[in-house]
Amino acid sequence: MGDGRCCTFLEILFAIILPPLGVFLRFGCCSMEFCICLLLTILGYVPGIIYAIYVLVALDSDRHEREYYTLA
Repeated sequence: MGDGRCCTFLEILFAIILPPLGVFLRFGCCSMEFCICLLLTILGYVPGIIYAIYVLVALDSDRHEREYYTLA
């Protein structure tokens, strides 16, 4: 639909507004990244933002299938 930079920008923008939403768009709702981000956002909004931006920028989007399995 759009190029990679535009999608990454929108994911980061959503991660600032609502951190789990940005992570959800990249990894899905039953991934470990989403669950960690949701927990951090519940415990504190700022740690959720920091983790969401870290996950979106630092982790490869091609590495969906990592060493661990999704929770579902």
